[in-house]
Amino acid sequence: MNNYEKAFLVSGRNTLIHKQKKVDLVIVNDSGDPVIVSTRHGVKIFEEEVPSSKAEAKARYLELVDIASSDVFSENKTLLFVQALNNKEYKVDYSKVGTDLFIRIHQENYI
Repeated sequence: MNNYEKAFLVSGRNTLIHKQKKVDLVIVNDSGDPVIVSTRHGVKIFEEEVPSSKAEAKARYLELVDIASSDVFSENKTLLFVQALNNKEYKVDYSKVGTDLFIRIHQENYI
């Protein structure tokens, strides 16, 4: 996918906006952090095996989003907001991994 076909937008310093229903976002922050997925139903921890390449991800209708890559935020994040396709904004707090506060709804309706 070229830059115009990405399934997400970057907004501000720590917000991802999921914009394509056909593709789920697999969000990778740091090697020690759990991988999360943004689908049309919301945001949750990604239980499957992470695709090893962009081609494999595309075949599974996924898009890998590496938070620390230069085309996203260029650094790992402790706090990330994800606007999902279900009209909710989720707050992902990597300092609270393993608790109920790791992924929670931040805003019910953001549109």
